[in-house]
Amino acid sequence: MSSSRRSSSPDSNNTDVSGGGVGIAADERKRKRMLSNRESARRSRARKQQRLEELVAEVARLQAENAATQSRIAAFEREFAKVDGENAVLRARHGELAGRLESLGGVLEVLQMAGAAVDIPEMVTDDPMLRPWQPSFPPMQPIGF
Repeated sequence: MSSSRRSSSPDSNNTDVSGGGVGIAADERKRKRMLSNRESARRSRARKQQRLEELVAEVARLQAENAATQSRIAAFEREFAKVDGENAVLRARHGELAGRLESLGGVLEVLQMAGAAVDIPEMVTDDPMLRPWQPSFPPMQPIGF
């Protein structure tokens, strides 16, 4: 407050001769206003502190959630690398078997052109690659989140 407001005038003096008590009432209103302002400022600081604590807790929660998500991503990347490696092996095996089949088809064609009777027996094997209609692995399950 400015110094002009602090100085008391003859009208607001506690020793008011008129006996109306105008100075006392003004001082009381000023004191009540100051107390109200202090209380309001205290509540404002408390709300600000509460909000800060809430934000700090949210940051901690989001950091934990981020770490868990990154861990899941790493697990998915490892699984993807494993499946990708298995697919590469299967593609190579497919290429090899396709080459063999083409070669055998050529031999069979030559034999048939030569007039040889060709009897192809049913193959009994434990190689799942030679039985593509019977997959040797369980069906793929969708990845759950």
